[in-house]
Amino acid sequence: MSCDQDDVRQIARQLPGAREGRDRFGFGVEHKGKERGFVWVWRERIHPKKARVPQPKVLAVRVAGPNDKATLLAADEEKFFTEDHYNGYPAVLVRLEAVSRGELERLVIEAWRFMAPPALVAAYDAGEAAGEPAAQTPTKPRAAKPKPPAAKAARPPAAKPARPSTAKPAKPRAAKPKPAKKPARAAAR
Repeated sequence: MSCDQDDVRQIARQLPGAREGRDRFGFGVEHKGKERGFVWVWRERIHPKKARVPQPKVLAVRVAGPNDKATLLAADEEKFFTEDHYNGYPAVLVRLEAVSRGELERLVIEAWRFMAPPALVAAYDAGEAAGEPAAQTPTKPRAAKPKPPAAKAARPPAAKPARPSTAKPAKPRAAKPKPAKKPARAAAR
Protein backbone atom coordinates (compact mmCIF):
# COMPACT_ATOMS: atom_id res chain seq x y z
CA MET A 1 0.00 0.00 0.00
CA SER A 2 2.91 2.35 0.62
CA CYS A 3 4.04 4.67 -2.21
CA ASP A 4 7.05 6.93 -2.63
CA GLN A 5 8.51 9.49 -5.03
CA ASP A 6 9.62 6.75 -7.44
CA ASP A 7 5.96 5.75 -7.87
CA VAL A 8 5.02 9.39 -8.53
CA ARG A 9 7.83 9.67 -11.08
CA GLN A 10 6.73 6.48 -12.92
CA ILE A 11 3.12 7.69 -13.14
CA ALA A 12 3.90 11.29 -14.12
CA ARG A 13 6.43 10.37 -16.81
CA GLN A 14 3.69 8.47 -18.67
CA LEU A 15 1.57 11.60 -19.02
CA PRO A 16 1.90 13.58 -22.26
CA GLY A 17 3.91 16.76 -21.88
CA ALA A 18 4.81 16.12 -18.23
CA ARG A 19 8.22 17.46 -17.23
CA GLU A 20 10.17 16.81 -14.08
CA GLY A 21 11.34 19.87 -12.17
CA ARG A 22 15.01 20.78 -12.29
CA ASP A 23 15.59 22.29 -8.87
CA ARG A 24 13.34 20.08 -6.71
CA PHE A 25 11.04 17.10 -7.01
CA GLY A 26 7.86 17.91 -8.89
CA PHE A 27 6.16 17.68 -12.26
CA GLY A 28 4.56 20.26 -14.48
CA VAL A 29 3.12 20.62 -17.94
CA GLU A 30 3.47 23.53 -20.34
CA HIS A 31 0.28 25.45 -21.03
CA LYS A 32 0.24 28.71 -23.00
CA GLY A 33 3.99 29.03 -22.72
CA LYS A 34 4.11 28.63 -18.94
CA GLU A 35 5.13 25.66 -16.83
CA ARG A 36 2.19 24.71 -14.61
CA GLY A 37 2.97 22.37 -11.73
CA PHE A 38 0.54 19.58 -10.95
CA VAL A 39 2.44 17.61 -8.27
CA TRP A 40 5.44 18.62 -6.16
CA VAL A 41 7.22 17.77 -2.93
CA TRP A 42 5.77 19.44 0.14
CA ARG A 43 8.14 21.90 1.75
CA GLU A 44 7.46 21.88 5.47
CA ARG A 45 7.98 24.88 7.70
CA ILE A 46 10.03 23.45 10.60
CA HIS A 47 11.05 26.76 12.14
CA PRO A 48 9.06 29.98 11.58
CA LYS A 49 12.11 32.07 10.72
CA LYS A 50 13.92 29.58 8.52
CA ALA A 51 13.41 28.25 5.00
CA ARG A 52 10.97 25.43 4.33
CA VAL A 53 12.43 21.92 4.17
CA PRO A 54 11.44 19.34 1.49
CA GLN A 55 9.47 16.46 3.01
CA PRO A 56 9.79 13.54 0.53
CA LYS A 57 7.08 11.48 2.22
CA VAL A 58 4.42 14.11 1.41
CA LEU A 59 3.24 15.20 -2.03
CA ALA A 60 1.31 18.37 -2.86
CA VAL A 61 -1.28 17.56 -5.51
CA ARG A 62 -3.28 20.07 -7.54
CA VAL A 63 -7.09 19.72 -7.34
CA ALA A 64 -9.93 21.29 -9.33
CA GLY A 65 -11.06 23.68 -6.63
CA PRO A 66 -12.20 24.19 -3.04
CA ASN A 67 -15.01 21.60 -3.24
CA ASP A 68 -12.69 18.84 -4.44
CA LYS A 69 -10.15 19.82 -1.79
CA ALA A 70 -12.78 19.69 0.96
CA THR A 71 -14.04 16.32 -0.29
CA LEU A 72 -10.56 14.77 -0.16
CA LEU A 73 -9.79 16.27 3.25
CA ALA A 74 -13.06 14.92 4.65
CA ALA A 75 -12.54 11.49 3.06
CA ASP A 76 -9.50 10.41 5.07
CA GLU A 77 -7.41 12.44 7.51
CA GLU A 78 -4.64 9.84 7.49
CA LYS A 79 -4.06 10.26 3.75
CA PHE A 80 -4.95 13.90 3.05
CA PHE A 81 -4.26 17.11 4.94
CA THR A 82 -3.49 20.77 4.44
CA GLU A 83 -1.72 23.61 6.23
CA ASP A 84 -2.15 27.37 6.50
CA HIS A 85 0.18 27.93 3.55
CA TYR A 86 -2.29 26.09 1.26
CA ASN A 87 -5.47 27.74 2.57
CA GLY A 88 -7.37 29.13 -0.38
CA TYR A 89 -5.11 27.31 -2.85
CA PRO A 90 -6.41 24.37 -4.94
CA ALA A 91 -3.96 21.72 -3.71
CA VAL A 92 -4.06 19.01 -1.07
CA LEU A 93 -1.17 17.36 0.75
CA VAL A 94 -0.94 13.57 0.45
CA ARG A 95 0.97 11.22 2.76
CA LEU A 96 2.56 8.88 0.22
CA GLU A 97 2.92 6.01 2.68
CA ALA A 98 -0.85 6.02 3.33
CA VAL A 99 -2.11 5.80 -0.28
CA SER A 100 -2.23 2.82 -2.62
CA ARG A 101 -0.64 2.86 -6.07
CA GLY A 102 -4.10 3.05 -7.68
CA GLU A 103 -5.13 6.03 -5.53
CA LEU A 104 -1.87 7.80 -6.28
CA GLU A 105 -2.29 7.19 -10.00
CA ARG A 106 -5.81 8.67 -9.97
CA LEU A 107 -4.62 11.72 -8.00
CA VAL A 108 -1.63 12.41 -10.28
CA ILE A 109 -3.60 11.96 -13.51
CA GLU A 110 -6.43 14.20 -12.31
CA ALA A 111 -3.94 16.85 -11.19
CA TRP A 112 -2.33 16.71 -14.64
CA ARG A 113 -5.76 17.09 -16.29
CA PHE A 114 -6.42 20.35 -14.41
CA MET A 115 -3.17 21.90 -15.59
CA ALA A 116 -2.62 20.46 -19.09
CA PRO A 117 -3.84 22.16 -22.27
CA PRO A 118 -7.27 20.86 -23.40
CA ALA A 119 -5.88 19.49 -26.67
CA LEU A 120 -3.33 17.40 -24.78
CA VAL A 121 -6.02 16.05 -22.44
CA ALA A 122 -8.30 15.23 -25.40
CA ALA A 123 -5.48 13.34 -27.14
CA TYR A 124 -4.76 11.44 -23.92
CA ASP A 125 -8.44 10.59 -23.48
CA ALA A 126 -8.70 9.42 -27.10
CA GLY A 127 -5.74 7.09 -26.57
CA GLU A 128 -7.24 5.77 -23.32
CA ALA A 129 -10.61 5.13 -25.00
CA ALA A 130 -8.90 3.18 -27.79
CA GLY A 131 -7.14 1.04 -25.19
CA GLU A 132 -3.72 2.34 -26.17
CA PRO A 133 -1.12 3.30 -23.63
CA ALA A 134 -0.75 7.02 -23.14
CA ALA A 135 1.37 8.52 -25.87
CA GLN A 136 4.31 10.16 -24.22
CA THR A 137 5.14 13.36 -26.02
CA PRO A 138 8.84 14.04 -26.07
CA THR A 139 9.87 16.72 -23.66
CA LYS A 140 11.88 19.39 -25.37
CA PRO A 141 14.23 21.72 -23.59
CA ARG A 142 12.91 25.20 -23.09
CA ALA A 143 13.90 27.46 -25.94
CA ALA A 144 15.66 30.70 -25.16
CA LYS A 145 13.63 33.83 -25.85
CA PRO A 146 14.49 35.23 -29.29
CA LYS A 147 16.51 38.43 -29.29
CA PRO A 148 15.06 41.42 -31.15
CA PRO A 149 16.56 42.24 -34.55
CA ALA A 150 19.44 44.71 -34.55
CA ALA A 151 17.30 47.41 -36.21
CA LYS A 152 14.85 47.42 -33.33
CA ALA A 153 17.58 47.28 -30.73
CA ALA A 154 19.29 50.39 -32.20
CA ARG A 155 16.20 52.58 -31.83
CA PRO A 156 16.05 54.70 -28.72
CA PRO A 157 13.27 53.69 -26.37
CA ALA A 158 10.01 55.57 -26.78
CA ALA A 159 9.28 58.15 -24.13
CA LYS A 160 6.72 56.92 -21.67
CA PRO A 161 3.80 59.22 -21.00
CA ALA A 162 3.77 60.69 -17.53
CA ARG A 163 1.44 58.89 -15.18
CA PRO A 164 -1.07 60.97 -13.31
CA SER A 165 -0.36 61.12 -9.63
CA THR A 166 -2.52 58.87 -7.50
CA ALA A 167 -1.80 60.87 -4.37
CA LYS A 168 -4.69 62.94 -3.06
CA PRO A 169 -4.04 66.67 -2.98
CA ALA A 170 -3.66 68.12 0.49
CA LYS A 171 -6.70 69.98 1.74
CA PRO A 172 -6.00 73.56 2.72
CA ARG A 173 -6.68 74.10 6.36
CA ALA A 174 -8.91 76.95 7.25
CA ALA A 175 -7.64 79.12 10.05
CA LYS A 176 -9.71 78.67 13.17
CA PRO A 177 -11.03 81.93 14.55
CA LYS A 178 -9.47 82.72 17.86
CA PRO A 179 -11.93 83.36 20.68
CA ALA A 180 -12.20 86.97 21.75
CA LYS A 181 -10.37 87.79 24.94
CA LYS A 182 -12.54 88.24 27.96
CA PRO A 183 -12.20 91.53 29.76
CA ALA A 184 -10.03 91.36 32.82
CA ARG A 185 -11.93 91.00 36.05
CA ALA A 186 -11.87 93.77 38.45
CA ALA A 187 -9.70 93.17 41.42
CA ALA A 188 -11.50 91.73 44.37
CA ARG A 189 -12.62 94.50 46.75
